[in-house]
Amino acid sequence: MLPAYIASIAVLIQFLGVFVYIKDMILGTTKPNRVTWIIWALAPLIGAWLSWKAGAGLSVLPVFMAGFNPLLVVIASFIIKKGYWQITKLDIICGVLAIFSLILWITTRSFSISILFAILSDALASLPTITKSWKYPETETASTYLCGAIANALGLLIITKWTFPIYSLGIYFILINIGLVFCIYRR
Repeated sequence: MLPAYIASIAVLIQFLGVFVYIKDMILGTTKPNRVTWIIWALAPLIGAWLSWKAGAGLSVLPVFMAGFNPLLVVIASFIIKKGYWQITKLDIICGVLAIFSLILWITTRSFSISILFAILSDALASLPTITKSWKYPETETASTYLCGAIANALGLLIITKWTFPIYSLGIYFILINIGLVFCIYRR
């Protein structure tokens, strides 16, 4: 286990990742899928709150940032007119299913089951961006996802109480971010 101040380093790494992403939006090379990014903001923010209530402590900061940073991207996508991807039928289906999972997550009384619904919601929200990254990798910024994976790995290293509600979101975020990096760089 590393000292708790490592969470601050993880937060800085995630800020760096979102800064690069928004910079690329301004340049017109990165175009976020709003449906994905809105749910990516909601799910981790709620998940961070649940993990905090379960006793996660500062190790929850990378998960919180996994929600806060997408919120910044969503806001930027409304300010930067060329900075978003058009919504498709897949986006709407995944968005509806993700919101349904979020509702189930919020209404569940078990932390472990709630976290599973949070992961499901985030995974469903990720499908449009995974698909877009696979087909149009030039519309994404891989370094942002790499920063997310590194920051969540650092968050895992400061966990003092290893229970599913505390470590599961961090592991999931590492895997989804690595998956997105793979989709972008596979060619």
